[in-house]
Amino acid sequence: MHSHVVVLFLSAFLFSIGAIGVLVRKNAIIVFMCIELMFNAANLALVGYSHFLKSIDGVMLVLFVLAVAAAEAGVGLALFVLLFRNKGTIDVDKLNILKW
Repeated sequence: MHSHVVVLFLSAFLFSIGAIGVLVRKNAIIVFMCIELMFNAANLALVGYSHFLKSIDGVMLVLFVLAVAAAEAGVGLALFVLLFRNKGTIDVDKLNILKW
């Protein structure tokens, strides 16, 4: 089996784990980590395609995605701290701040 196929299967497996974690878990931090896992799976697929096509474009796109994901992680964790201070929990089912 070719190496790019193995990388794509690994990427699909990691993305599936992340998607299941987003749908099943109730803790907002765990959901956030699963979303980050899905981002990294997409990055792995981009690197796999970049290697297969012998192009640097996919790797450059991954660098931009990682920079945006790092900024998103900082903002997301700050939001979790504020939610915990105001509501006392970060359980997804108990957070109802968008309801009337």
